[in-house]
Amino acid sequence: MIDITATARPVPLLQRLIKKGGKHFLRWAGGFQARHSLVSTTPVIANTEFSWVTKLEQAYTDIRIELDSLLEHPEDIPAFHQLSPDQKRISRGDNWKTYAFYVYGQRVDDNCALCPRTAAVLDSLPGMKTAMFSILAPHYHIPPHKGPTRAVIRAHLALKVPTDWQKVWIRVDDKILNWKEGEVMLFDDTYEHEVRNDTDETRAVLFIDIDRPMDGIGTLFNRLIIRLIQASSYVKQPLKNLTAWNREHPH
Repeated sequence: MIDITATARPVPLLQRLIKKGGKHFLRWAGGFQARHSLVSTTPVIANTEFSWVTKLEQAYTDIRIELDSLLEHPEDIPAFHQLSPDQKRISRGDNWKTYAFYVYGQRVDDNCALCPRTAAVLDSLPGMKTAMFSILAPHYHIPPHKGPTRAVIRAHLALKVPTDWQKVWIRVDDKILNWKEGEVMLFDDTYEHEVRNDTDETRAVLFIDIDRPMDGIGTLFNRLIIRLIQASSYVKQPLKNLTAWNREHPH
């Protein structure tokens, strides 16, 4: 069996510097993107700003059935950091599992085939970039962190919410949000955010990053940003690890 975490090598100095420089550039770019955005740039964004939200919420039952089927064998679902080593600061042990359908525009056909109804809905959404089941263990805290780019909007479709829903929450900037099963929440993940599950139950959402609507200049700029990210180890390494994981855990 391949241990994809054990084979990681130290990152060369030049590569670390390039990554650090890239993050600084993306932070600077956020201001430019805010000026050219056609939707709100607030931490939390109203569902009414996106016409596809209703379609996603209407698919809740079908998506939940496919999630429940996967959860019958949780050992076959990787932890976030097992696919994306960049997440090892915020993902530890088996506390945050992810089942990927899209990774920055790259469709994961094997996983989509196992959840065809979920995949069909995702395929129909305009500007789909990243999508996955995000599964949070009881009593786990995802520390404060920020997403890399304002080129996308983050959406969560709540699929499995603990009974004591007030004890499982996400903070985005200074806003505390609670999930409600079957409902979507939208936010800008470039604001600092953290998640806490202080219950004895699992929380699961369909986690989506989708293109931010922009004016003409902003659209061109965001396409460039996305292509740069797609060409980086930030995306290439998770895709490589995902291929290795699926090879060792055939469906």
